[in-house]
Amino acid sequence: MKLTPDQIAQFDREGYLFFPGLFSAAETKTLTDAVPALYARREAYNVREKGKEAVRTNFAAHMVSEPFARLARHPRMVGPVEDLFGEKLYMHQFKINGKAAFDGDVWQWHQDYGTWFNDDQMPTERAMNVAIFLDDVTEFNGPLMFIPGSHKKGVIEAKHDLTTTSYPLWTVDNALIAQLVERAGGKNGGIVSPKGPAGSMILFHSCLVHASGSNLSPFHRVAVYLSLCAVSNHIRRFKRPEYIAHRDFTPIECLPDDCLLKDYPVEVPWKNGVPASAYETSLDPIVLAAAISS
Repeated sequence: MKLTPDQIAQFDREGYLFFPGLFSAAETKTLTDAVPALYARREAYNVREKGKEAVRTNFAAHMVSEPFARLARHPRMVGPVEDLFGEKLYMHQFKINGKAAFDGDVWQWHQDYGTWFNDDQMPTERAMNVAIFLDDVTEFNGPLMFIPGSHKKGVIEAKHDLTTTSYPLWTVDNALIAQLVERAGGKNGGIVSPKGPAGSMILFHSCLVHASGSNLSPFHRVAVYLSLCAVSNHIRRFKRPEYIAHRDFTPIECLPDDCLLKDYPVEVPWKNGVPASAYETSLDPIVLAAAISS
């Protein structure tokens, strides 16, 4: 899938692109059918909502599950990001966010690059988020909210919120959020919220300020979030476990476009458990030769 000049200009201006219904019902079902078994595992990579059993986010499904390993190599996802960056990509992070009916908690206002810079020492914002809806997303079940054009501010000062939810996040001050929203149009478009059917996809800039409210509805809002990083922009520190911030900087090689409908062979190295090495962390700068797969 190639981006048009108009789409590239829109992304530069607004910081995101929305593709409603990009994946078919059959392709999406392949993924949704694999989620319950992943969420049922009592593993560190399943972060649960504060004081609840509902999964807030599942990390590294592409290392455990064949359907998600194929999604990680899907050309409809990888191709547009390669177009925008002009180079090959590696998978920095892979999440399936639960946002469960009645139990899905907020994600505070933040930039993803803020975390990647502060925790992982990613040199620049040459990394991109791809969100794929596994459920219909409506105004009722905690949709994403973006501040259009906020990526133009670059890296914004953030504080490390360790208490609001079960997952620590580098969050943006409310006063600055109000300024950014006003600058983007206030009540007339200062906040946008892409909604659509399961199978829809969003590309959004790693500096785009975004959030989502709690899900008080009886409808789940499960979505996959893949963070693709330019290989030259790989992280420089392993402060976080490998199941959160990946350490294999090998360029992604795409599978055929029908890879969610056919059983193309893929590696799932953590299918039988996460290796002990994936839990090791360090504040020391990495040695490049040891981090890149041959």
